[in-house]
Amino acid sequence: MLNELFNECETKMRASVNHMLRDFKTLRTGKVTTSVLDNVKIDYYGTMTALDQVGSIIATDATTIVVNPWEKNLLNLIESAISKANVGANPNNDGVQIKLFFPAMTVEQRQESVKQMKVMGEHAKVAIRNDRKNANDKVKKFEKDKEITVDESKSAQENIQKITDKFIAEVDNIIKAKEAEILKV
Repeated sequence: MLNELFNECETKMRASVNHMLRDFKTLRTGKVTTSVLDNVKIDYYGTMTALDQVGSIIATDATTIVVNPWEKNLLNLIESAISKANVGANPNNDGVQIKLFFPAMTVEQRQESVKQMKVMGEHAKVAIRNDRKNANDKVKKFEKDKEITVDESKSAQENIQKITDKFIAEVDNIIKAKEAEILKV
């Protein structure tokens, strides 16, 4: 019963870390990646559809992304969706494809990306702490219902804290590494 609870707690905390890592992909670092367009969606015949579902997205070099729609009539829709998304570059529509030329990041932009990244990290830590609280609440309920002893409850809560500390440290290490990557010119 407690081992299942520990496994469930670890699974939820791992999901919080993975969510943070997915969020990090939307941040701009020194080299542009196609993931900056992950949150851009267009109205494709009445359905909000991700760009990578309606065309190919390629980073041709460190500062350029090319979007090649599979249907040429989507060019204007894609162009306006990218403009609204404010990804850091204005779309250039040449009638065949859309090119995004990203300027080199300034020090201020890098610092802003680091700030956004730290906020994402804090959200992950809050989620991890909430998972800890939920697990501890379940342990206390087991104790109250006389399913486990007071000593087992105390031991279980200490174990949950160790799991929490492990994931908080992992988040801190990921943030530190990502910060160095973003600030490196």
